[in-house]
Amino acid sequence: MTLAEIREADAPLETAAIYGRLREAYGLPLVNLIWRHFAALPGVLPWAWETVAPAMPMLPAATQRVAAALEPLPRLAMADDAAALATLYNRGNLSNLILLTALLRGKLGDAQAPAAPPPAMLPEPPPLPRLDALPEPVARAVRALAAMHGHEGGVVPTLYLHLAHWPALLPPLYASLSPLMATGRIQTLRDTALAAASIEADALRPYLAAPVEPSAEALVAARAALRSFTSRVIPEMVVIGSMLSPTSVIDSILS
Repeated sequence: MTLAEIREADAPLETAAIYGRLREAYGLPLVNLIWRHFAALPGVLPWAWETVAPAMPMLPAATQRVAAALEPLPRLAMADDAAALATLYNRGNLSNLILLTALLRGKLGDAQAPAAPPPAMLPEPPPLPRLDALPEPVARAVRALAAMHGHEGGVVPTLYLHLAHWPALLPPLYASLSPLMATGRIQTLRDTALAAASIEADALRPYLAAPVEPSAEALVAARAALRSFTSRVIPEMVVIGSMLSPTSVIDSILS
């Protein structure tokens, strides 16, 4: 069982329109898993987007500060195309960690963000594979990487799935990451990212909007996903994606 989501190619018109706004606001040519999961929960995607949209201009500076807190990081060698893909995910994961932590905590205060253009769009990645369409050895390698994190609910970080375009990289990546997980190195860096993101998230809360909430049932499911993603899924992938970037985390955000 995998996490419920609506993929970009399968999105109905209203969902596709919000996906387009997310891509433009982040400067990313893809929509991250947490947002695709929100789209599968009735009324959650519009609520989440409308809540955080006013705070978007504050994100670039906030992500730079969180990135700076993580340096220096060990680097894991990757093929150029795969490293470029990791760089793309770094922007999304760092931004989502801050923004969605603020969303989980809720609006506090009332401020208006200054107008700012969205960041430049990063290059288009190869299409996102489907786990059930991969050759079994490749799917097994993707699942092994996801299993290192011990996430519940069938969460397969999208970066791992996207890296299936370079299947020969997956076993060495597992061999590099598994001892870092076993010794707690990833978890320590995750906690560093969480501490820095917490400060930035609270600073964003006055800029959030307060739209009509979805149903109580959908909101409970959304908050459960937010707690899981902001406490473990996203910050761990912030660390791992940054290790795969050929440059500093800050450079990977600004490029």
